[in-house]
Amino acid sequence: MFTGIVEAVGKINAINLNAAGARVVVDSSTLDMSDVNLGDSIATNGICLTVVAFDCNSYSADVSNETLTRTGFANYKPGQMVNLEKAMLPTTRFGGHMVSGHVDAIGKIEAIKHNGNSIDYWLELPEQIKQYVAEKGSITIDGVSLTVNSVENNRFRLTIVPHTTEQTIISSYKVGQLVNLEVDLIARYIERLLFCKQQDQAPAAGVTEELLLKSGYIK
Repeated sequence: MFTGIVEAVGKINAINLNAAGARVVVDSSTLDMSDVNLGDSIATNGICLTVVAFDCNSYSADVSNETLTRTGFANYKPGQMVNLEKAMLPTTRFGGHMVSGHVDAIGKIEAIKHNGNSIDYWLELPEQIKQYVAEKGSITIDGVSLTVNSVENNRFRLTIVPHTTEQTIISSYKVGQLVNLEVDLIARYIERLLFCKQQDQAPAAGVTEELLLKSGYIK
């Protein structure tokens, strides 16, 4: 579990493809690795990866074919800058929102406009996540916890303050760039809960004895 508060910006040193997917090596020299152990999770551009090898300057993680095809890793190359966050601790200050590190969709930046000392980013809203994105709700972009400030049909707006721009890879974003999107975890589970409840309460198909009893036609 993560908070979406980026701790450092790293760089992909290598992506070595194999039959199972790939092994990625990430330069983490700006991230405190003193408390990292094998098997720990590090969100890499919002993707939860498990550390399989590390030193004080880098870590390696295996990336499945599923992750390669459903996240930005499909387009990543050595030299790609990435946002980094270690898994949260019970004592961590909860500055963002609950982030699982499981990417729901890929979005595209449609427009970038200056707004005072901040910058507005308009992103397309993929069909499969439209119901989860709400004005003033939370969304994760490449591992960064952000607030949705406006939703218009098939797009939404983020307003990024200077500190966030300086501490993440957002400063490098350009129109047309693809980014990892993770919707609010609570919204996703609420939808599933309501769906299952509706399924349980759905009437049986056709006319049954139970239906006739309930309707008062037989006693």
